[in-house]
Amino acid sequence: MATLTVRNLDEDVVRRLRMRAAEHGRSAEAEHREILRMALVGGGERRAAKQEAADRLAEFRRRTAGRGSPAAAELLHEARAERMQALAGANDSG
Repeated sequence: MATLTVRNLDEDVVRRLRMRAAEHGRSAEAEHREILRMALVGGGERRAAKQEAADRLAEFRRRTAGRGSPAAAELLHEARAERMQALAGANDSG
């Protein structure tokens, strides 16, 4: 195993490293190793998973294109209008 020394780090960076390490239940040194490993070795798996999700979403959008589904804003507007009518009707009968 090799040893790596990092000098002249900003105090804020060191503080954040220690906080992140504590959140993950590791020493600052172990957290530093994990950050380097993910940045240099393990990031490919994460990118592949993100790309797969993006591909699945694109396929879903392709399959459902043109179905004429209402936009979320339109559905929200309709729901609010119905609720206002219901409230107005309750006020009229009282």
